[in-house]
Amino acid sequence: MVTFSVYLDGSFWVGVLEIAEEGALRVTRFTFGSEPTDPELYDFLMRHGVSLLEQASAAPAVPAGERTGRRVNPKRAAKLAARAAARVSSRSTASQEAMRLEQESRKREAADGRRERRRELAEHKREVARRKRVERRRDR
Repeated sequence: MVTFSVYLDGSFWVGVLEIAEEGALRVTRFTFGSEPTDPELYDFLMRHGVSLLEQASAAPAVPAGERTGRRVNPKRAAKLAARAAARVSSRSTASQEAMRLEQESRKREAADGRRERRRELAEHKREVARRKRVERRRDR
């Protein structure tokens, strides 16, 4: 099952694509600037939907919480929610966990890319300096 949700996150509108399959949840996130209209969302999904699906498929899977079909008394549900919030405030939903993992993997990839570019630039500078040194020695 695939769902695409749009919500306001602070000052930006965010679109979240969730893929739920076989008890696992994969998520990717896209940040819009201002609030997108329905035609803009449709156009966005037509243009970038495939790449969003590929990003979500490549994201690490997180076990999805199973829902029970049994109905819980609202007072009991409120007590359980309050206990869970008091016990652990750092836990998140499965989709938030998946987004966090995806963000960390993107961060690692970006850091690796920066490191590689820095290494190539330093190598290039060394090569230029070496060529200049050789040219100076030839001119003597």
